[in-house]
Amino acid sequence: MYKYDEIDQQIVDERVAQYRDQVRRYLAGELTEDEFRPLRLQNGLYIQRHAPMLRIAIPYGLLSAKQLHKLADVAKKYDRGYGHFTTRQNIQLNWPKLENTPDILAELATVEMHAIQTSGNCIRNITTDQFAGIAPDEIVDPRAIAEIIRQWSTFHPEFALLPRKFKIAVSGTQHDRAAVQIHDIGMEFYVDTNNQIAIKVWVGGGLGRTPILGVVVREHLEWQHALTYCEAIIRVYNLHGRRDNAYKARIKILVKALGIEEFRKQIEAEWSHLKDSPNTITTTEMARVAKHFEAMPYENLPAHDASFDAAIASNPVFKAWVKRCVHAHKIPGYRAVTLSLKPHGQPPGDITSEQMHTVADLASEYSFGELRASHEQNLILADVKLSDLLTVWEKARADGLATPNIGLLTDIICCPGGDFCSLANAKSIPIAQAIQTKFDDLDYLHDIGDIELNISGCMNACGHHHVGHIGILGVDKDGSEWYQVTIGGKQGNDASIGTVIGPSFSAEEMPDVVQKIIEVYLKERNADELFIDTARRIGVAPFKAHVYAKEGVGA
Repeated sequence: MYKYDEIDQQIVDERVAQYRDQVRRYLAGELTEDEFRPLRLQNGLYIQRHAPMLRIAIPYGLLSAKQLHKLADVAKKYDRGYGHFTTRQNIQLNWPKLENTPDILAELATVEMHAIQTSGNCIRNITTDQFAGIAPDEIVDPRAIAEIIRQWSTFHPEFALLPRKFKIAVSGTQHDRAAVQIHDIGMEFYVDTNNQIAIKVWVGGGLGRTPILGVVVREHLEWQHALTYCEAIIRVYNLHGRRDNAYKARIKILVKALGIEEFRKQIEAEWSHLKDSPNTITTTEMARVAKHFEAMPYENLPAHDASFDAAIASNPVFKAWVKRCVHAHKIPGYRAVTLSLKPHGQPPGDITSEQMHTVADLASEYSFGELRASHEQNLILADVKLSDLLTVWEKARADGLATPNIGLLTDIICCPGGDFCSLANAKSIPIAQAIQTKFDDLDYLHDIGDIELNISGCMNACGHHHVGHIGILGVDKDGSEWYQVTIGGKQGNDASIGTVIGPSFSAEEMPDVVQKIIEVYLKERNADELFIDTARRIGVAPFKAHVYAKEGVGA
């Protein structure tokens, strides 16, 4: 993974010192609340419903064991002993004291971490596939360019105050796991007919109040121009994006207002001045950064392992975990492992300090000291030998990290919601917990099969409910919490936005509503048909009819 050089470290250290003085001045009454607000946001500090919240950057979801150990120590020392992984591959601390935040950032800086640009109207954390570099369907490893984009966008003076926040995702696989179509810019890497790396560029995607899938603004872009083309896009957005209405300020609204042809025309005109500027990526620079992402020192292992096969044959619980939590690897004899942060009854995405230490130790011993955070709010050990899987499972299971529910109904994506967030209309976590309790039978979950359920506490859609096969949105009705349900959303190559099935439901109704939706699917599905395919085939009407069949349900 990328390692800081002297300049990187100096920049982060100086930012910590600057922020420490800003906090001192604020606490001394030398800065007003309005003056301090943009300063704290530049360092990832929000003021939530009950306490400050600090969002810490994890660039393209890649963490070292040393960094996770530090996060565990920070959460224990300065918070309540846990952290929350987000859909943006970041981690949040929900209870830090304002006066301690400079010390937190100082400690993070010792392990090459920071909270810069995790909030505010700037370019946010660059995200990618959690299996980048090891996926069998990978065409191009996107991590080097993701790192180059990160370096270019961090402290970019021209883009420090955009109309709204700006998100970029990169993907280099046949199957998109980075959700490029729901980002402001999505970059899909491929190998063109000349056997050169090229990029399909998507623009104008986003969820929130107005969910829109991105459109392709350029089918073929040489990789050398990744930065200059992004710069052209963001310049056009920065010039024309609305600043008078926060709800209409995202680039998706501008693309829709101008139309993709006019938007493309303006980008190309701007790019004509930038195409061969110093921000063109040279092969030398690409090679310099790519060295940080060279293949791990893999052993020459057989494709099969007798001890692993024996464990699968003799231990049905281990076998079930392998089926859901172990993934193919492009190197023979290795697998990727997803450690579930969705044990039934616990807030999705939360992890205790003790569990962080466990995961860091597992990464050190069994996965070359690295791990990944996923959009689905889980953690991944990317490089585990087949022969080590049983031991990894035993150690993970002992610390509550081996729930075999990856890809199943209870692998819920969920924002913190009204329990923490001051923007939320309703609570998300209790709904997730109630659904997990309702569907606590793993055999039943496996029979249902792959399904994605996403929950957001407000229209900001941090839980990505619009692209969940089943989406749940918290809404406010006369001061009461209600929940709107959508069906048919999906991320990936064939992404779609879900359709609202009808009036909203009370919190108490939600587990039964999900049960009724599942009942329709089990009745209507063809052999081996996934939920999303059934929903697309039969439409919303059968689900709506069954859910609202009982008089008085919904409001």
